[in-house]
Amino acid sequence: MATYFDVHPDNPQRRTISTVADSIRGGALIAYPTDSCYALGCQLGNREGIGRIRSIRQLDDRHHFTLVCQDFAQLGQFVHIDNDVFRAIKAATPGSYTFILPASKEVPRQLMHPKKKTVGVRIPDHVVTQALLQELGEPLLSSTLLLPGEGEPLTQGWEIKERLDHVVDAVLDSGDCGTEPTTVIDFSGGDVEIVRRGAGDTSRFE
Repeated sequence: MATYFDVHPDNPQRRTISTVADSIRGGALIAYPTDSCYALGCQLGNREGIGRIRSIRQLDDRHHFTLVCQDFAQLGQFVHIDNDVFRAIKAATPGSYTFILPASKEVPRQLMHPKKKTVGVRIPDHVVTQALLQELGEPLLSSTLLLPGEGEPLTQGWEIKERLDHVVDAVLDSGDCGTEPTTVIDFSGGDVEIVRRGAGDTSRFE
């Protein structure tokens, strides 16, 4: 059964955040809120966690996982980024965007797109997520909590606990965070490509 954590949205309890971070380091798969919608997350090198996310969401090997980073310095360790792209992403973060970029050697092979060798990265504008990332000290490997055959992500922590009780290890609930996933921008091909229009404003990339 998943452990349920009721987290204050503006002042997340440090002890709770520390407990969740420890569980992630120990191999846990969690459901947690972001500035766009709830996500599934585990530690970067957690092969079992990656497999569990693929199973829950029924994903194939072409799916772009996202490395949810605390800040730009952390993000820069995992992707190759030139000056123009740096400025464009810097201006849009933190926020509800996922950026697809060429992966660095720090990214485990099973997280990359098999042909393009790319990975998704993002810096969320969400108090609870940022507190967890700060405590963890590394990116959180993530995927939107969108279940197979459903048009919108789950939005309520209690419902996530109810429906995913036996397939995740913990649920963080800091209240409703919406149903709209991130806007996805692909910089990996040279030109800017808007892959998905979501919570982030696309006008700056058009």
